[in-house]
Amino acid sequence: MIKTYKNIMKRSLVVLAIATFFSACVNKDDFFELEDRGGIDAAIWSTEGAVEMHLRETYDMAMPRFPFQDSYDRYPIHLASDESYFSGNDQWAKAALGVQGVLANNDVRFVGNKYQGNNFGDNRYFDIARANNAIAYIPAGTMPEAVKTKFLGQYHVLRAMNYFELVKVYGGVPLVLEPQTPSSLNVGGRASARACFDQIIKDLDLGMEYLTGATWTDNSGVGRVSREIAAVLKAKVLLYWASPQFNPRNDGKHAYDASRWNTALQANKEAYDICVAAGRKLMPSYGEIFKVEGTGNTEAILIRSYSSTVERRGHNTENRIRPKSESGSAYNGFIPTTILLDAYPMKDGNSIGAGSKYTYDPVMFWQNRDPRFEATYAYNGSVWPLSNKSGRRQWNYERSADADYGIYSKKFSIPSLATSAVAYSNNIGGNGMDWIEIRFAEVMLNYAECLNETGDLGLAKNLVREIRKRAGIEEGDASNDYGLTTGAADMATMRELITNERMIEFAFENKRNADLRRLRKWHTLNGTIQTIRIGLNADGDNALKAMKDLLEAPLPNSTTLMRDTINVNNKSTYLKYFRPGIMTPSNVGPFNIPEYHYFYTFHNDFMYSSALLLPTIGWVGGSFDPLD
Repeated sequence: MIKTYKNIMKRSLVVLAIATFFSACVNKDDFFELEDRGGIDAAIWSTEGAVEMHLRETYDMAMPRFPFQDSYDRYPIHLASDESYFSGNDQWAKAALGVQGVLANNDVRFVGNKYQGNNFGDNRYFDIARANNAIAYIPAGTMPEAVKTKFLGQYHVLRAMNYFELVKVYGGVPLVLEPQTPSSLNVGGRASARACFDQIIKDLDLGMEYLTGATWTDNSGVGRVSREIAAVLKAKVLLYWASPQFNPRNDGKHAYDASRWNTALQANKEAYDICVAAGRKLMPSYGEIFKVEGTGNTEAILIRSYSSTVERRGHNTENRIRPKSESGSAYNGFIPTTILLDAYPMKDGNSIGAGSKYTYDPVMFWQNRDPRFEATYAYNGSVWPLSNKSGRRQWNYERSADADYGIYSKKFSIPSLATSAVAYSNNIGGNGMDWIEIRFAEVMLNYAECLNETGDLGLAKNLVREIRKRAGIEEGDASNDYGLTTGAADMATMRELITNERMIEFAFENKRNADLRRLRKWHTLNGTIQTIRIGLNADGDNALKAMKDLLEAPLPNSTTLMRDTINVNNKSTYLKYFRPGIMTPSNVGPFNIPEYHYFYTFHNDFMYSSALLLPTIGWVGGSFDPLD
């Protein structure tokens, strides 16, 4: 039977070469449809194993993955923000932020002019084409109806995910829902944003319908979409449709539609209730979220499955997190900015300088902070038992073995992993942990945001309160309430608190850029990208060397180094050896993000394929309103 599947797949490989850039409203009369379905062997759609292979390729191209795993032009679109040092140290990100130069029509590529894309991110329309083929042809096949329905539900959700990614970036895009081939290429114009959102919701509704009651045997359901996931995605899509990026207030051109928040609220309540019924709940420990897989992780909802032992199914994030002394090569995309560090409240939930009973000290910046700070960052002298070295302390001062940066992220790292296993080499190795694209905490905060925007401040607080409880923030007395009494006194202050809560709860989880764009806060960023730098308390090369030698000298008759005896939580002791400071990327100015960057235009390679494809307003030659 396996041989039969392989033969069918060989005859039908052309299915993986069908890609397209087509009209906003597909009219069958406008396209020449080959009777043999573009050369695809019709047997594929009647053979469960063949469809499964096709579906897995569709998943592989559609499902989000760990950040910085692919070198294509997606980064400035989705990752440049005030969260990480990447934005101040990467040429593409600088351009995306308007820091260096100005992005032109040729500088953003999220869809290309290729008819096929064999790598993740090559061409979203090629990924959509896979789903279009399956949705059109599976119903005519001979598989049992229950099998067809389960396949179709997954394809509808995957198509919705691809279109959602396009709409977040471009606004209205060409809406292609029928199978096409290069020989029938007939590129048209861009659909309205409303038409695109309507189609995304339609696909997700069908996904919920078709996947109701769907089950998988053994571990075959790991990483698949489900009714629960379709509901969560629908809720998220409607949150975007209600948010300022697509529903701006007082912009002088588009009418604000408050009813969208009510629609989003209903969908988010439904998604929350479905998740609770399915047993979703916050993990007890924030620091364990990305260290526990399978049924033990009650918070993970939408994941991309990885493995350190299966060839070509791993990632190199462990290497990009660790310092060089532990076989790592820390990447600036996982190094926090001072903006992100300052966003963490104090231990009682109140922000820095906002009535907290704890006094913030910029020198001892890690003290008395939200416990998520300690769970996420390795500061100079902190305990980080990498390579299973109990009590190991992380030293980030200049001239030390780990002096690339003054602070590191612990998130996504598995401390027990041996140094010999850190590298992802020859398509195998690394920590193999799954990427969690959506977890229950996001469902809760999405729901809380909708509640707040529709006037239910009390229930919105309840949801945020649960997240802060899990974080370990102190409740305090009734006048504090986890920092929610004064920090979320009304709709406006609660809106800001939720935005900040998302920033710290989802640090480095590829949410910040999207949130800034969705809330139309991206262009309001000010200041310059900076991060922590730790110097030695000495002047001149000889003195610096002497201080380094002192710190790294072993104690008499011991292998313990002198530095490992320092009480870093005593300020006078700490300052005897170290000079805290700030690091700023060279040749980088303050944020300067144009408002028209909320929606990009298509790359010229794509634009040239049709006179009906208009550039986005704000870009060269732009006349298409992304919200119309």
